[in-house]
Parts: sequence; structure tokens; C-alpha cells
Amino acid sequence: MTIQKTNAARLLDAAGIQYSLIPYEVDEDHLDAGHVADSLGEDIDMVFKTLVLRGDRNGFFVCVIPGSMELDLKVAARISGNKSCEMIHVKELLPTTGYIRGGCSPIGMKKPFPTFIHESALLYEYIFVSAGVRGLQLRLSPADLISYTKAGIYPI
Repeated sequence: MTIQKTNAARLLDAAGIQYSLIPYEVDEDHLDAGHVADSLGEDIDMVFKTLVLRGDRNGFFVCVIPGSMELDLKVAARISGNKSCEMIHVKELLPTTGYIRGGCSPIGMKKPFPTFIHESALLYEYIFVSAGVRGLQLRLSPADLISYTKAGIYPI
């Protein structure tokens, strides 16, 4: 099976960052990180989900958190310099980021948004994030992801 390179993968290639593209079986009824982790046979805490939020002061920003976690909106607002924030509506995801639900990568969004990655990423040699399409994950070093996205590390 030939794996099509995604825009996120091409951007990592251009930056000279090592990664692997890991396919998994998509289940339209279960687009969550738990399904991805089960499909990959990996720890859910190594499969990170990309969440896009809108702050009341600074606009859009991105949080990348372990698949088992729920985002604390109060903490997310504080670390992003906002008083409050909310997840963007799923219908806003594609026009804002260029990605769809279940295939949103922190790499290669339409515009670079401030990005915050959960500190637990640093516990692992590699983590998984969406490659930008459903059914494909990027396996890469957390340090490379942090460096490429110019992310802040926070206990979100």
C-alpha cells in the first residue's frame, strides 16, 4: 500500500525533520484518540490530539494534549493570554485550519497559530499527532514538534 504524503509531511521534509507516517483504520463513528491508539497498538497518552480554540482577546490558538486528557479551558485561556476561550465549532475547523475533524494536524495549518503542547509529551522518545488526514498519523520526536511549531510547553 502506498501512503500519500500529506502537506504536514512535506513541511517536515522541507525542515529536515525525521518522522514516520503510520496508517490506521478509520472508523467514522469513532474519530477519537482512543480509537487511534487502539488501532496503532500504542499507549493513548502518546497519541496527542490537536484542539483549536478561540480566545476572547488573542483569537485562535492550538492545544496539543494526550488522547486520554480533557482540556481545562481555564488553564488554556490563562496560558494563551486570554480571559476565556472556547473550542471552535467543527464547521469552523476546515475554513480556519485547512483540516477536518479527526484529521487536524498541528503542522501546516492555513496560518500559524500560537501552539501549546502538554508537558507530558517530553516524557516520550516519540509521540503521534495527526498527519493532516483521517487514517494517518505522524510519529515524531516531541522536541522536533515543539521546535517546528514554536510551541510553548504547559501543564494544560
